[in-house]
Amino acid sequence: MMTPHWILGPGAIGRLLAHSLSPIGDVTLVGRRALAEPQWLTTPEGERRLQRLNALTVDQLASEGLPAPGFVHITTKAMAAEAALESISNFIPSTTPLVLWQNGFLAQPRITQAWPGPVLNATTTQGAYLSGDAEVVHAGRGHTFIGDLHNRHPALAKTLVQTLAQAGFDATAVDDIRQRLWQKLAVNAAINPLVALHGVHNGELRGAEYSGRVASVITEVAMILQAEGIQPPNAGHGEDAWRALVWQVVDNTAGNKASMLQDVEARRPTERGAILGPLIESAQQHGLPCEVLQALDAELAALEASYLSPR
Repeated sequence: MMTPHWILGPGAIGRLLAHSLSPIGDVTLVGRRALAEPQWLTTPEGERRLQRLNALTVDQLASEGLPAPGFVHITTKAMAAEAALESISNFIPSTTPLVLWQNGFLAQPRITQAWPGPVLNATTTQGAYLSGDAEVVHAGRGHTFIGDLHNRHPALAKTLVQTLAQAGFDATAVDDIRQRLWQKLAVNAAINPLVALHGVHNGELRGAEYSGRVASVITEVAMILQAEGIQPPNAGHGEDAWRALVWQVVDNTAGNKASMLQDVEARRPTERGAILGPLIESAQQHGLPCEVLQALDAELAALEASYLSPR
C-alpha cells in the first residue's frame, strides 16, 4: 500500500513536489482555494507535462474521508506555516510526521517544539517558480537534505529520502540539518534582501553599487553564526569561508530572480521575518552588532508597507 502524502501549500515547491510524487504515490495537494485543472509542469529540459493533481481546499478535507497521511509536507512561506498546520490539525493524528520546507529558521524550531509527532526539516536547492495559476516551472535541479533538529528520527528521514529519490529528487538524510539550515539562512540574508530592495538579479550583486553592502552583511552574519556554534562552510575558517560561499552562490545563480524579489514584484509579504529575524534575535541575545541587518529589515518593512498598507 502506498504511503499517502499531503502537501500543504500549492506554491512552486508544493506543486513541484506534487507533480514529482503523484506518479509513484498517493498525493493530495491542499490549499486555501481551488486550483485550476489540469496542471502543467515544465521540466528543466523544457518539456511540458500535463497532470491532474489531486488538489483539495482545506474546507473540502472534512468531507473527503481521506486516509491518514503518512507525511504532511508544509510548503507554505515561513510566516504562514504555523497557521497552515493549525488549519488541518483536526484532520490528522497528532503523531503524523511533518516535513517543513521553509526558508529561514523561524517555523522550524517553533513547530518542532509544538508538534507532538516527528518533525523533519528539508533544505533544498531545487529551483521552481509558478507561471500563472496552472503551471510550475522546474527551473533547475538541486539537492535536498532531510533531517530533524534533534537527530531523533534518522530512520524516518532515510525513508523519506528513498521516496524522494524515486520521485526524481536528489536527496540525502543528514544528522546536521540545523547547521545546514543556518548556512542557507546566512546565504539568503546576504542575497535576498538586497536584490528585493533594488530589483536586481543575483549576479548584479557583484557590481560596485552592491558588493560592499553584501560584505557588510557577511561580516555581521559570520560573527552571529560563530556565537551560535555553526561551523563555517566547506571546512573553511571564519568570515572568509562565509564570504566564499555567498559569492559562489551569487555566481552560480547569477541569472536568478530570488524568491524575495518575486514576492516584492507580486506585492506579497516577504520572508524577512524568517530570514533576518532569527539573525537579529541571535545577535541581540549574544550582545553582537547587527546594525546592517536591522537596516535591511527596516528598509524591507518600509517597502512592504508601501504596497500592503490600505490606501
